[in-house]
Amino acid sequence: MANQTVMRRVNVTADYAPLSAVPLVVSVCISCPPGNGAAVEFLGDDGSDVPWIPGQWVEFRHVDLSQIQVKGTPGDTVVILGWAGGSRD
Repeated sequence: MANQTVMRRVNVTADYAPLSAVPLVVSVCISCPPGNGAAVEFLGDDGSDVPWIPGQWVEFRHVDLSQIQVKGTPGDTVVILGWAGGSRD
């Protein structure tokens, strides 16, 4: 498969929701923009809340965005930049 660029902004809600409604395995940088008003909570693998402060970012390889769930202050966002498929990984 050829590389497919992934660029999206996800609006967070007060309840946990996945970063993708369908399975999407990608290598990406996930970030919480510095303009967010509060921390965004990521659902940890053990069920705990993992807060990401505004401006925080992490690079991931071969993750399924439908398995990453976030919640936070409505109006805040999570930004995803990277690629799916191909041999760049």
